[in-house]
Amino acid sequence: MTTAALEPRAGRRCQNMLNSLHSTLYFAPETREELGALGITHPKAVNFAVRAAAMGPVGAGPVTAAFYNYKYEAVARHVPAVWEVASPEAVLAARSRAVDRTLRRLLGEDVVTSAEMAEAARLALRAGEACSRSARPLYSAYADLPVPEQPHLAYFHATTLLREHRGDGHLAMLMSAELDGLEAVVTHTATGKGMTPKWVFATRGWSQEDWDAACGRLRERGLLDDSGELTPEGVALRTEIEAGTDRLDQAPYRHLGAEGVARLTELGAGFARAAAGAGAFPADLLGKG
Repeated sequence: MTTAALEPRAGRRCQNMLNSLHSTLYFAPETREELGALGITHPKAVNFAVRAAAMGPVGAGPVTAAFYNYKYEAVARHVPAVWEVASPEAVLAARSRAVDRTLRRLLGEDVVTSAEMAEAARLALRAGEACSRSARPLYSAYADLPVPEQPHLAYFHATTLLREHRGDGHLAMLMSAELDGLEAVVTHTATGKGMTPKWVFATRGWSQEDWDAACGRLRERGLLDDSGELTPEGVALRTEIEAGTDRLDQAPYRHLGAEGVARLTELGAGFARAAAGAGAFPADLLGKG
């Protein structure tokens, strides 16, 4: 396939659509039910286990490093203890069951078994062929797992690969920008596209005191103003981070080609809209607070 006509942000737009459906896993009652059946019931333990299981029975250090924007102490309260409750293999099996149930509920049987779903799976897996393992621990862990046979599960697996591939590259850009985990979250929230502070505190383990301290550091760097908005320098830095993330993540979409990317974006957008319309996400999840 030719790559000449691939627009610079086409990969970002495509991945955003894929990630929207992927993210339903972390809010779905099916995820809590399946892991609860294993004995994992605390919301944070569920979150850590269901995302980190592909890395094996790792401790709090590797999970904090790979996730980047979680407070270490919050992770350490549940990891590695969660692996004593259920093995990573058991969690991965429960994760697969949760994905299956969640997609059937949000999209319906007709969509799950449709030709469009099978087409989306083929395209997304094709893009994933060009992903790189270098310095991408979460992507690499999931890339070691087998591709499920059922198209909707194969599609979700591919969205995971593409999400974590971009995410691992994004962390490299955040480190280059000298933003720690919470500072990265604060600046993202200030764009209006990130999680509200309420959800940051609930899911990432940070406190209001931590948040205020991070804001202070960002103000000292001239990235945040006194009202909590990004300064022109802050806007420029966030723009640079996203552009750099695009650059590090361009290989899968170049491999798929402009026509394939456009079609995958179209299909992914349809699935994402259907999931959102079915109530997949909390109404107060995104925004400045």
